[in-house]
Amino acid sequence: MQPLVSIIGLCYNHRSFLPEAMASILNQTYSNLEIILVDDASTDGSAEWLAEYCRQHPQLKYIRHTHNTGNTRAFNEAFYVSSGEYIIDFATDDVLLPNRVAEQVKAFQELDPSYGVVYTDAELIDENSQVIGHFYRRNAQGKVISHTPSGYVFTHILKDSFLCPPTLMFRRTLLEKTSGYDENLAYEDFDVWVRSAQEFQYYFLDKILTRRRVHAASLSHRLYTPGDKQLASTITICRKAQKLIRTDSENAALVVRVKSELRQAVFTQNFPEARQLVILLEELTVLNWQYQLLKWVAEREIRLGFIRKWYYHWVYDKS
Repeated sequence: MQPLVSIIGLCYNHRSFLPEAMASILNQTYSNLEIILVDDASTDGSAEWLAEYCRQHPQLKYIRHTHNTGNTRAFNEAFYVSSGEYIIDFATDDVLLPNRVAEQVKAFQELDPSYGVVYTDAELIDENSQVIGHFYRRNAQGKVISHTPSGYVFTHILKDSFLCPPTLMFRRTLLEKTSGYDENLAYEDFDVWVRSAQEFQYYFLDKILTRRRVHAASLSHRLYTPGDKQLASTITICRKAQKLIRTDSENAALVVRVKSELRQAVFTQNFPEARQLVILLEELTVLNWQYQLLKWVAEREIRLGFIRKWYYHWVYDKS
């Protein structure tokens, strides 16, 4: 008997991408699926399209919100009524390749129960579904050369955002242990990784099983803006991580993360958040002269907008 897999599809204004996304779910080679769709009060016709689609495909479960609740609450609502042994958090602007579920379930069945996540590589696609690259760098022979650790990856998660979020399949027990996502946060992934990675192992399956769409509305494909709720959530998560660290190497990894967030906060003029990050950084390590300078800039709210464009390229366009 195949284990049940729950695919939780979260939609907010994905109307133009829904036909491809939904077809990719129904075209899975794996048959024992529970599909729960949540529209979080879309304004572009997505909710109506999904309602009609689910009428035509009654095996799909559909939750329609009249008020926007955010990804974390929308996911939890579906998770708490799901039954799958394994869970996929699926944004309905992305695409699942046909063997996605089958390959990840097979990987889980070959791993011991301490593994809570199987993640993979993904193709990056544009708004027209044209492939524009891969999430992880590969050499001329197609071998992944990016950092893709397996095992207990808590230190790696603190230091670097190396996971490709839409590729993850979770073991249900992991999400039960974390009580799903933290609904007080603006985004979900970093937090659940931090709270699970000391207890559960993560496994990298070197396959491309997902297409991740990159477009202007993608939450993860932009620099922070002033007053950004994601930055405030990141600070909250870093504080959680601080309480969990047990070794010098974990502390050093969190220092790397906080320094990166502090640089972004200063250069994007999120000065209240920058000052919070300075306090956290001073609790973790002694500031060198560069970060003393950033502290001085944050305290005086000196606007560095004239180098914002340069900073954007520094962060995102490094080869």
